[in-house]
Amino acid sequence: MASKPAPPQLDDERFHSITRVLADPRRFAILQQIASCDGIVACSALTVQSEISPATISHHLKELTEAGLIEAKRDGRSMHLSFRRDLWHVYCQRLAAL
Repeated sequence: MASKPAPPQLDDERFHSITRVLADPRRFAILQQIASCDGIVACSALTVQSEISPATISHHLKELTEAGLIEAKRDGRSMHLSFRRDLWHVYCQRLAAL
């Protein structure tokens, strides 16, 4: 019988990193779009791309990835993004404990 993976660790540094990343409205909008897809979304499918430059999108995705909120996987010239729901739940539990 396969055991359930352990929940991700959320030390103080990662907690503050996530909080900082979420404070930016554009980054939060990008995260919402990725989270609304069950599974993986192509980077090219993000609708905010018409509002901001590709370089800015890339920067926001880097920040979200470094905070651990999304996983980004390259497939040739495409980038596929997925929401780290497991880490999100741990983050929300810590917020709720305040």
